[in-house]
Amino acid sequence: MQPHILPVSNPNTQSSSSSTMKTAPASAAMLIRSENGSDTAAMRIFMPVSIEEDKKNETKPFITRTSSYTDAAASAAGGGGGGNSNSYQQKRRRRVASDNSLLSLTNGPQNSLRDEVGRDASDTYVVTRLSFELLRYLGVGYRWITRFIALGCYSFLLFPGFLQVGYHYFFSKQIRRGIVYGDQPRNRLDLYLPQNSEGLKPVVAFITGGAWIIGYKAWGSLLGQQLAERDVIVACIDYRNFPQGTISDMVKDAAQGISFVCNNIAEYGGDPNRIYVMGQSAGAHIAACALLDQAIKEAGGQKTSWSVTRIKAYFGLSGGYNFYNLVDHFHSRGLYRRIFLSIMEGEESLRKYSPEVLVQDPNNRAAVSLLPPIILFHGTADYSIPSDASKSFAETLRSLGVQAESILYEGKTHTDLFLQDPMRGGIDDMFQDLIAMIHAGDSEALAKDSTAPPRKRLVPEFMLKLAHRVSPF
Repeated sequence: MQPHILPVSNPNTQSSSSSTMKTAPASAAMLIRSENGSDTAAMRIFMPVSIEEDKKNETKPFITRTSSYTDAAASAAGGGGGGNSNSYQQKRRRRVASDNSLLSLTNGPQNSLRDEVGRDASDTYVVTRLSFELLRYLGVGYRWITRFIALGCYSFLLFPGFLQVGYHYFFSKQIRRGIVYGDQPRNRLDLYLPQNSEGLKPVVAFITGGAWIIGYKAWGSLLGQQLAERDVIVACIDYRNFPQGTISDMVKDAAQGISFVCNNIAEYGGDPNRIYVMGQSAGAHIAACALLDQAIKEAGGQKTSWSVTRIKAYFGLSGGYNFYNLVDHFHSRGLYRRIFLSIMEGEESLRKYSPEVLVQDPNNRAAVSLLPPIILFHGTADYSIPSDASKSFAETLRSLGVQAESILYEGKTHTDLFLQDPMRGGIDDMFQDLIAMIHAGDSEALAKDSTAPPRKRLVPEFMLKLAHRVSPF
């Protein structure tokens, strides 16, 4: 298959290039957005035809019943004869089928397990395929090859834990998978509900990591299970990954997911006055951007569907918040500059999507004052995103009057805090700190926490130690 060479452009900007695209064949390659829509010839990228076909199918919007009937009726009325009548009936059937698809998504509990598993597998396949295709056409170097080998070994060593977590994810009655929160691809979330349904529960809206390329809502399953055992509802929010979307799409999806939680969580037993936002790795960055963007909108008087003042606190786990300091580091680790800048919509957008830089803008002082308390967790042996990223962001926020704190864990890597330590069972320092903050002020919940049995071990210790050594993160 020969790739097409197309200019990177901004689809939101009308330019002369749009007319050229209209004459392109149906199999034309996908365009990846640039921040500067006027300079459409400044950057070119190889993309396969198959990616565009996938994306085209995924991003086709659902048609509502009302608009379907109106459009079809108008078409029939405007025509005449048996041929038009048949065409009308065919369109009608297709559009009703689209409605039924939408209803089947919103009524998740009524779907069969087979359908749900198939949908989750399809999502995972799509993002994995897009990621491999992207890396193939942008160039896969020595670092990526060694990283993939290390990732394979790492996954094999933790497989006993993944197997147990996956079984719980697919078969637990306390998990509501695939709840639709928006109209874009991947706009779904999973809810982890405590077995004890008495009283309103605190809620954590969680954004998973994945280097902005392979993030998926199921990656938060282990944390969701842990917190649900302590009477905390967790909403793991999925979002479009690159190349399905760029950073602005990811932030928009995360904000829409948080909005859904704020406005609907009471229906699931959640306390709308005790909502926390949390993100891990790339998800920590996306969540921080979503909160800050929301605060800026509110400070500017814009009408919004949720308020940042409703968020009790933000928890960032192993995140990066100043990309001027990290872009070269990511390049040295294998997330090459050209890929990363494509994700971030160009070098000129690094400031906009670097929360630590944006909060220092004097024009954003009113927005910064609206931010909730911010707690940043990080391991000192994290090579994917150095712990200095959290330390620096917390110091900057404190200098601006925001209640902020960075908590560092000696010798912990990028994945120790999120995977290996929870799979080890027993006492988990980061989780203990997290749950203490969520239950702060709730004496009954704190008393239950003090007597809660330790979690069982999921992976033998020698395998965890080997995974620590070979981890590519």
